[in-house]
Amino acid sequence: MSIESRNNALGQLVGLDLDNWQTCQPPSPEAMIGRFCRLESLDVVKHAKCLFAAFSLDLSHHNWTYLPYGPFEDLTSFIKWLNAYSTGSDPLFYVVVNQKNGEIVGMASYLRIAPAVGAIEVGHIHFSPKMQQTPMATEAMYLMMARVFDELGYRRYEWKCDALNAPSKKAATRFGFSYEGMWRQATIYKGRNRDTTWFAMIDSDWPGIKKAYQTWLNLGNFDENGKQKTRLNC
Repeated sequence: MSIESRNNALGQLVGLDLDNWQTCQPPSPEAMIGRFCRLESLDVVKHAKCLFAAFSLDLSHHNWTYLPYGPFEDLTSFIKWLNAYSTGSDPLFYVVVNQKNGEIVGMASYLRIAPAVGAIEVGHIHFSPKMQQTPMATEAMYLMMARVFDELGYRRYEWKCDALNAPSKKAATRFGFSYEGMWRQATIYKGRNRDTTWFAMIDSDWPGIKKAYQTWLNLGNFDENGKQKTRLNC
């Protein structure tokens, strides 16, 4: 039985009243700035060429396997896709920029944004080889979480992926999301079935997760080569 339930006048179990709940604001394109990276609103004219170059370092195209689009044969086709899918407010796309040298190293977005009920998802996550297994990858996720919970007051933050995408499921757990289940035959993409695995964190989870991130991101947690001394422990 949920600890967030109570009896109504008829003796039936119902969820707790949220009399003071107020609709959240949708996320803005304003930059999110960290120590290792920053996230900027994706601008096709400004970012497409550098973003394509970063993604092209994945010579095996492995990073595109579980995305419903890509790989792209050339810059022109990539720009066409960006113009069609990344210029609206939902999904709201950002590029990830290396704070050290200004290089564009990846992208991510908010999507399925539901301000009225305080739910939002992170997705379209594509980190180039320049970003993978670096502090930028973890900090980018932290910055997006902090905006969702601290700045905008959302109640729920979701992560979904193909149930066969083992790296994404591992990343979700490491980043502090809790496994919630699997939707069988949820969709079809690239001519393949997709069972979708659901992860999420909620606002009551966030204080402990935030503390874990702040501890991990502290400069004292990295040696002179930028390697972590202790793992992220959410």
